[in-house]
Amino acid sequence: MSGRDLSAPLSRRNFLGLRPGPTAQDSLAGRGATGTLRDPSVVGSPRAPTDARENDAQIQAIEKRLACNCGCTLDVFTCRTTDFSCTYSPALHREVLALRDEGKTPQQILDAFVAKYGEKALMAPKPHGVLNLTGYLLPGALIAAAGAGLLVFIGKRKAAVAATAQGTVTSAAIGTASPDELERLRRALNEIED
Repeated sequence: MSGRDLSAPLSRRNFLGLRPGPTAQDSLAGRGATGTLRDPSVVGSPRAPTDARENDAQIQAIEKRLACNCGCTLDVFTCRTTDFSCTYSPALHREVLALRDEGKTPQQILDAFVAKYGEKALMAPKPHGVLNLTGYLLPGALIAAAGAGLLVFIGKRKAAVAATAQGTVTSAAIGTASPDELERLRRALNEIED
């Protein structure tokens, strides 16, 4: 060792050895005048490399039906493969693998998650019960009703346009117009057609 004070903050001068000498040290280890040195072991533990069974299509299909409970609103597979700061999805993935290693079927794995975490563990609720069925059927029914209403509106509009194109006037228009106004309208329409 060179005899240099290792507790001194590392700066260009200290690195080059231009400013030797002790500096004030905080009472806690890893803290000094330039900031706090974080413990790298706290950041995360090294993970073992993945093997082929972890990325099996059946495991992915199961994880895509399970919701990650970290608050991200993603499924377990998407969360664990995109958000590397999430600690929940790898744990849920290990649970899925453990249940699969026990010989459980995909439906049994999903049922085990529902039994442990409740129905919120699923990405979509089961289609039973009044509220869950309403969640599945109501959007489709509203879209169908809006489509039917639009078709009726378009049909009535086409009929009204066709009626005015043929020169017929609705009874409401006749009631508000005088005979002189109607005659002038007919003459103006005849002039336009010529």
